[in-house]
Amino acid sequence: MKRLLDTYGRLLTAGFALFVALWALGLIILPQVSMLERALTAPKRQLDSSIAGTLGRDANLCVSILRAYDNEPITNGTNGGLAIPSISGISSPSASSMTVPSMGGMAVPSIGTQGGISNASKRPYILQCDRADTHQRIVRSTTEVYLDELYNLPILRVDETQSVAKQIEVAQAISELAFALETELKMQEAQAFSYTLDNFGALFAARYIPMLPEAKRIDDAKVIKKIYTRLGLRFENGGEIYERIGAITLFRTLCFAMATTLLALLVCYPVAYKVALATKPERAVWMMLALIIPYAIVELMRVYAWTTIIDNRGLLNSMLDFAGFIDMQAGESIQFKRSALTVFIVIVYTYVLFMVFPILNVMSTLDRNQIDAAKDLGASTFRIQWRIVIPHSKPGIAVGSIATFMLAAGAFSVPRIISRGLQSEWFSQSIYNKFFESENSNVGAAYSFGFTLICFVIVALFMWIMRTRLKDFAKVQS
Repeated sequence: MKRLLDTYGRLLTAGFALFVALWALGLIILPQVSMLERALTAPKRQLDSSIAGTLGRDANLCVSILRAYDNEPITNGTNGGLAIPSISGISSPSASSMTVPSMGGMAVPSIGTQGGISNASKRPYILQCDRADTHQRIVRSTTEVYLDELYNLPILRVDETQSVAKQIEVAQAISELAFALETELKMQEAQAFSYTLDNFGALFAARYIPMLPEAKRIDDAKVIKKIYTRLGLRFENGGEIYERIGAITLFRTLCFAMATTLLALLVCYPVAYKVALATKPERAVWMMLALIIPYAIVELMRVYAWTTIIDNRGLLNSMLDFAGFIDMQAGESIQFKRSALTVFIVIVYTYVLFMVFPILNVMSTLDRNQIDAAKDLGASTFRIQWRIVIPHSKPGIAVGSIATFMLAAGAFSVPRIISRGLQSEWFSQSIYNKFFESENSNVGAAYSFGFTLICFVIVALFMWIMRTRLKDFAKVQS
């Protein structure tokens, strides 16, 4: 701060500090606080009052539909030569005088009316009437709880075998009970503590996986399933298989992101060393241009370009067909889009600059005389790298690894476009589905906030292992 004051003066320094504070508040702190609040709030549709209100609205709509069905006239007309009797009481041909064609010697039952409702068949299926039942299950994370049992409601349901008048009467009673209960519960919920950790618990909720015995035996033999079992992400209860789908997706995504980061480091470290320390400056410029020019194209365009390479009739399969390894005319092709390695390669290609530039910037500050001196003393190439280059490049490696890991962990477009749903989804896709597909933004917020915290913990652990401090990152910019 003293250096800033000496360089820019109090006014400019205060302006910079205010700008940084507003930037941190508006773009980092407030969005995360809002996300946390949503994550700690139970979804409205899972509240007891919401369930009671939904029951009341279903019962009301059931009453309206039943009344319309009971009173709606059906105009006379022909239907395959068969007169349709009028419900409104208009005279219609009697069943005894109506000639009914025979089907295989079996007489077709006649159509008659009684009280506006067909005797030959019951009313059609009505979803709202089927849901008009006080024995509604309430959302609880531990045990099964039902609305009528918890709030001492009579057991009422619209029975389609009863008369329409009786069904309307029952539906009206259900509606009155439900709306009265909704009003009472809303008052109680307004006074109660509104935050809960249930949304975070959804991440570790176990889901039943239906599986035949033979498929179960094959699944149990897989190494990855054994790992899930060891970690408690998969277990067996009563001979049935249960998996914690959300936690498995999170674990798999983090492993994929770490593998992607390691692959990017293995690719970028030699490139950075070649450009910074093993190439003449005039040639290094051209190598840098070769790295940068492809990134002048929009990221999505570069990702979509990969689909033409890995497609069943894409460039790779065409080259293999030309070399005689496969016969595309016979329908043979390699399903590259089903391979996780393809996603790794495309992600590395997409984010490679975030790894190579930090390492390159730090390596370029290394005095080459140290390398020459080590060579004169008989040090091997590996020893030079291990004792001189890598320790000096640690800040660049740390920054590049952190940037690549965070980008890979949060990648959405690459796994979605490249895999086309043929591979297991990444956690970012699960978050997207919670927000926009299942419209469960509260659970999506819990997933997002928890994912951010876990990534921060991994980054902090990585910095501790690398013995890297925040001030060391300044070397990357030097």
